[in-house]
Amino acid sequence: MERTEIFAKVADVASDILGVDIDSITEQTSFDDLDADSLDRLQLVTAMEDEFDIEFDEERLTTIASVADAIDAIDAALEG
Repeated sequence: MERTEIFAKVADVASDILGVDIDSITEQTSFDDLDADSLDRLQLVTAMEDEFDIEFDEERLTTIASVADAIDAIDAALEG
C-alpha cells in the first residue's frame, strides 16, 4: 500500500475520532496538536488497527506521537 493511501486513511480516522477538519491534518501533525488525550489515542490506535487489519505491538505503540509515526508503524505492520 502506498504511503499516500495510508495517510488518507489515517487522516480520515483521526478526523472522525477527534472531530477535526481533515484538511488540517498533515503528516507532520502530532496528536498533541489535535488535542488527543490518552482515551482519544487509544481509540485512534484501535480504529487504525481495525482499518488496516493489523495489530501494533506494545513497543511500537509508545513511538506513535504523530500522523507520520502512525503511517510508519502501519507500513511496518503491513510489510511484516
